[in-house]
Amino acid sequence: MTNGPPEHLTFLAQAFLVPKNTTHRQYEALRAYFVDGLPSAEAARRFGYTAGSFRVLCHRFRQDPAREFFLLPQKGPHPPIQTESDPERERMIVLRKQNLSVYDISEALGAEGWRRSPASVASILKEEGFARLPRRRDDERPAQVRPEVADVADVRQFDPSPRRFRTKFGGLFLFVPYLAQIPFEELLERAGFPGSAMVPAAQAMRSLLALKLFGNARTSHVMSYVFDEGLAAFAGLNVMPKRAFLTEYTCRIDPRTYPEFMGAWFDTMSRLGLQWGASSSFDLDFHTIPFHGEDALVEKHYVSKRSRSQKGILAFLAQDAETRVFCYAHAELRRQDRDDEVLRFAEYWKDRTGHWPTELVFDSKLTTLRNLNQLNQLGIDFITLRRRSKKMLAEVARQPGSAWRRIRLDRVPKAYRNPRVLDQRVQLSHYEGPCRQLIVADLGHENPTFLLTNQMRRSPAQLVGRYAQRMVIENGIADGIDFFHMDALSSAVPMKIDCDLQLTLMASSLYRLLGTQVGNGYVTAKSRHIFRDFIDAVGQVTLTEDEVIVRFK
Repeated sequence: MTNGPPEHLTFLAQAFLVPKNTTHRQYEALRAYFVDGLPSAEAARRFGYTAGSFRVLCHRFRQDPAREFFLLPQKGPHPPIQTESDPERERMIVLRKQNLSVYDISEALGAEGWRRSPASVASILKEEGFARLPRRRDDERPAQVRPEVADVADVRQFDPSPRRFRTKFGGLFLFVPYLAQIPFEELLERAGFPGSAMVPAAQAMRSLLALKLFGNARTSHVMSYVFDEGLAAFAGLNVMPKRAFLTEYTCRIDPRTYPEFMGAWFDTMSRLGLQWGASSSFDLDFHTIPFHGEDALVEKHYVSKRSRSQKGILAFLAQDAETRVFCYAHAELRRQDRDDEVLRFAEYWKDRTGHWPTELVFDSKLTTLRNLNQLNQLGIDFITLRRRSKKMLAEVARQPGSAWRRIRLDRVPKAYRNPRVLDQRVQLSHYEGPCRQLIVADLGHENPTFLLTNQMRRSPAQLVGRYAQRMVIENGIADGIDFFHMDALSSAVPMKIDCDLQLTLMASSLYRLLGTQVGNGYVTAKSRHIFRDFIDAVGQVTLTEDEVIVRFK
């Protein structure tokens, strides 16, 4: 089309030569080409077509010269053309008079060879004057395949009758003999854990513990396991509780109940044969559990895995150095309280056993020099790192070679088995009396390592060898954090972090007890190793009158 109507055209002439709708413009363009003999390019330019699109328009007109013009295209769904005798429409009316919904009518028509969508059926019925049906109950609807309503977790519906079933969680039943020897219900009731007639405290905690023991999958995937009969049988319920209940239950537990329950739990585990705390030597560390939400009260803490500070929940963990059993945990530490947590653990151990811990091993960021002085006054041995400064490194560089001595370490890579050590006595601020400082070189680091300890008579090889297990310490704590998914705050089951920590301690002790009784290298094996070899196994469970028999592949 031209940029504007010619000035010499009258208003009535413009109605023909300057069309306003699509079909009229097509008519005038085709007439100019076929009747007036206007060249194709000129007709396309005059009426606003490209040369290619105008050729397509001419081709379609040659194929259908009887097409209708001057009809506006209808927008939206086109209603079906009604005739005096429409058997399909009449069939819809008959079916509606039988109180069938538009979905039922659509399916019935499809079975008879007519394809009509529910929306099309609803449009025709509206034209015929039919109102929408009121919402019907399930028993009023026609018989058809429907989704089944899942059972609700209820201990009163638990069926212990003899039967046989297959479960993905067959390996969990290896822990059943231990749990059967523990007065679980009594311990929870004495500590004050909440419960109900449908899901008592023991069943609720066993449900959470089952998901924690099967550590490879986070609890966010619980909805895919709620129909597994073996998982429900382990918890002592007819079905597993849904994730909404699991989250709600962890919020109902009073945090003051955990210390009493965990003390009774570890006393019972000791009677079952779990050895821990005999040497009173512990590895201590902090762990920041990332928080992925909006909360002004959540502080930023250092996350070693990401080498940066971010919002998270700070947890303190204590692990037995020999058996690698987590024996203490405290969550939700505030920044102003973190330095004194090592003293609170020492007091906890004194109240529990009647004596102070023998030895504590930790890194430089765990506490302050003032608290090191208090540990020394209490008679508690410690080994910790000291932060290096440029002045300290410069002083070490000025030391003659004769001041260093070689030591031999065991259970370390051969390349670092003979490091150099500089043994010194140093005076520290806020620390009364001398402190022993070991400067260790040739350990694979660019700069030497500075160790502080109050153990004056122990050999340098023993002290360095003890702290050389720091890598093992961190790996052991990481095993509990990663395998037992303590970082699951953002999952679909957002458990309270203090409950998550206590479940981790329980699961870790059960794994250690299983590894101890299996023996053959599993005493100190990681939980992930035990899970891979024993727990991650499909089983066939047979319930009899007095036995639970589990067969594995």
